[in-house]
Amino acid sequence: MHWSIVIIVSLFYLLLLFGLAYWAEQKAEQRSHFINSPYIYALSLAVYCTAWTYYGSIGRASKTGFDFLLIYLGPTLSAPIWWFVMRKIIRIAKIQNIFSVADLIATRYGKNVTLGAIVSIFTVFGIIPYLALQIKAISETFTLLIEYPKNYSQSPVFLDYGFYITIVLAVFIIYFGTRRLDLTRKNEGMVFAIAFESVFKLLAFLIAGGYVTFVVFGGFDDIFQKAFQKPDLQKLLFFQETNKQQGWEWFLIGLSSLFAVMFLPRQFQMIVVENKNEKHLEKAIWLFPLYLLVINIFVLPVALAGKLTFSGGVDADTYILAFPLQNGVYWLALLTYLGGFAAATSILIVASLALSLMLTNNLFIPLSLQVGITQYLKDKQWGKWVLYIRRMSIILVLILAYWYLYTAFDLPLVSIGLISFVAVSQFAPAIIGGLYWKDATRKGAMTGIVVGFAVWFYTLIVPNFVEAGLLSRNIMQEGLLGISWLRPQSLFGLEFSPIAHSLFWSLFGNALAYVAVSIATSQSSQERNQAELFVDVFKFADAYDEAVIWKGIAHKKDLEELLARFVGESKAKSLLNEFEKENQGKLFADEQERNAKLVKYAERILATAIGSTSARILVASVVQEENLTQEEVLKILKETQELKKINFELKKADALKNEFISTVTHELKTPITSIRSLSEILYENPDLEQEQKEHFLKTVISETERMERLINQVLELEKFESGKQKLHLTPCNLNEIIREAVSIYESIVAEKQLQFIQQTYQENLWAEVDRDRILQVILNFLSNAVKFAKTKIVINSALKQNFVEISVLDDGKGVPDELKEAIFEKFFQAENQNIRKPKGSGLGLAICKKIIQYHKGTIGVEREQGMTKFYFRIFPTLSPAIIDEMHGEAKNQFFKNNPLMGNNGFSS
Repeated sequence: MHWSIVIIVSLFYLLLLFGLAYWAEQKAEQRSHFINSPYIYALSLAVYCTAWTYYGSIGRASKTGFDFLLIYLGPTLSAPIWWFVMRKIIRIAKIQNIFSVADLIATRYGKNVTLGAIVSIFTVFGIIPYLALQIKAISETFTLLIEYPKNYSQSPVFLDYGFYITIVLAVFIIYFGTRRLDLTRKNEGMVFAIAFESVFKLLAFLIAGGYVTFVVFGGFDDIFQKAFQKPDLQKLLFFQETNKQQGWEWFLIGLSSLFAVMFLPRQFQMIVVENKNEKHLEKAIWLFPLYLLVINIFVLPVALAGKLTFSGGVDADTYILAFPLQNGVYWLALLTYLGGFAAATSILIVASLALSLMLTNNLFIPLSLQVGITQYLKDKQWGKWVLYIRRMSIILVLILAYWYLYTAFDLPLVSIGLISFVAVSQFAPAIIGGLYWKDATRKGAMTGIVVGFAVWFYTLIVPNFVEAGLLSRNIMQEGLLGISWLRPQSLFGLEFSPIAHSLFWSLFGNALAYVAVSIATSQSSQERNQAELFVDVFKFADAYDEAVIWKGIAHKKDLEELLARFVGESKAKSLLNEFEKENQGKLFADEQERNAKLVKYAERILATAIGSTSARILVASVVQEENLTQEEVLKILKETQELKKINFELKKADALKNEFISTVTHELKTPITSIRSLSEILYENPDLEQEQKEHFLKTVISETERMERLINQVLELEKFESGKQKLHLTPCNLNEIIREAVSIYESIVAEKQLQFIQQTYQENLWAEVDRDRILQVILNFLSNAVKFAKTKIVINSALKQNFVEISVLDDGKGVPDELKEAIFEKFFQAENQNIRKPKGSGLGLAICKKIIQYHKGTIGVEREQGMTKFYFRIFPTLSPAIIDEMHGEAKNQFFKNNPLMGNNGFSS
């Protein structure tokens, strides 16, 4: 295939990527739900499937069989725990303005600059091999397309296709990833482009794999049957060499992939930084493992097909591309190449951006401040300086990756990728420990990471340099300083594969140092405060935004000058004016609290541009900060939580007040409109017939009475809620009150042809109550029952345990369980007309509730024997003075029917 065709198609694909990213950003600004879809988010996580997956998995499967799946087993098994681990990290990142793994670790351990710089440097060195892998895949497959069947050979830089593709990608990343200073703005265009690439590479791989399996061969059965006839391939399929040691190696490689899928910079960027909604994780938890399953369906069949077809002249990593080339199906070869191109470019884009942010925020900006470069920058040039550093960091990362490509040229793709997996695993103890162990210290985290990376470098990178001729081979044979048990790939005599060997010793040394040093050292107040906020993030998340966790002396003018260096003098003034407006009318305990709020506000603005650690440094340079103890921090958070709770209750009360006013207005407007209309008719038509006049006047009177009832109810409820309402308590036989209520509704019940049953279990049920109010409650219950009953109403009265229960039951539709509390709220039915509560003012049951509460009783609704039961319960207590005034027979009946009452009239 001619090289010009491949270049044109590649450039067309990159232009398409540019176009999709630009289109997605425009849609995002229009708040398109499609761009903010959880499916787009979940698909973007498939950036995990790089050229390693597309090509390297086939190469590994051709040598080791099914164990290529270990790279995907770890992520699949870890997906369910994302809801507990990654959701926690997402929550922390959002409230503390964290944009990278280095930010996360540095912020957890006291926002320590040195720790952030160490993590950044180690991350770059750990990920560079992985980026080199992608460039290598692009270069090899391009050369294979235009030179097949010649063997691939390394070209000079100026003739290397991968070099020019790297330049184009650098332009793409700089354009879409470094246009804005504000890091809180999501890169919707880039995320959508990555999601598109995930779909494209999946389809391309499935088409190519299906071609090899079903066109070149006769399907899965055909491939496997032919493979079974080859002794060397039988070993791949039946694990004939499996032993206990290999089982440990599988576990270790799977563990490294588990950590990698969460903590690789590109994965952290997509899972955490680009997350818009924590609930999107719910979709990713099942869709991402499903993607891994589907994209690996044809890996082993293609690997076996390649072993059966090619004698050795073709690199196993490129089997999937070699088949269509060998058979002259060039359109398929081009599609397959583009799928691998998409897999490689997606990681180069995301990882380069993530690493540039990490280097900028945690290394270069703190370094610039320390050496004094920024003092030569004028106002507003600081922001430009930050963007400039980000762009230079992207170029630096890609240059380092390209340089590494030449030092590790002969390594297979999978080997290069696993080197990065082991490197990233070194952050796991510090991150996971920091999320769940409050006593972990900065010194422990730093020691663990340094030890882990030192072992990683010695066991994996040093052998790489030896192979490239950059170091003597003696170290591999004799060990460090001639000590045989310090040989890089067999430390202390452990004979594992190089990757498993390195992961075991690096993680072992890392975790041991982390725990031991953390136990032996103490935390600073800042470390302890951050530990509390990280470990208990779900407890304090709501309070953290409002809490003012800062103590010291600060001046508004100094902070304004600091902000002006980034955004300009006018913008800085505007931001601080916004702060004044937001806090206008708020009561501060003292000037210290106000200053603390201002400091937090300024630090948050800076953190959106340069990360939380660098923002902390800058703010600390213009204020005088004092240490806060753990007790002070917890006290602030607790107080803030209480304030938020009170604020919530106030907002709820305010909403109820608005609803109250709205409903009262509505209820009053209806009868007023009717009265006015009828009055106008009477006024304008004096010749109306007498009968019609009387009908209109009767309606006016009825509507006036309706208004009066509503106004009286509103005033009555106001008295109850303000505590002004007084009860007139007298000894009453509750059954007599019930009989009076029944007599009022007998005719109405008979008119509706309902069965009316009164069940009285004790003839006399005495209690000291406000007779009229209790009658009001019973009448309200009966009114509701009459409106909803189908055939029957039952009213009960009984002494149960130490209380009297009065209930009204009907066989109507009933009240849903979720509304059994809400129906007793005032005006509840105004927004819920579909429930059982009858049409009316919406105050009846609310007043009933207040009446019963004033009697120190309870009120409720439930289902009983298929009927809806409204009830209230009160204690049958009488004061000694009332008992003395009772007539002898009444007193005897009272104690006879209330055996739980003592001689003093109170419950015994």
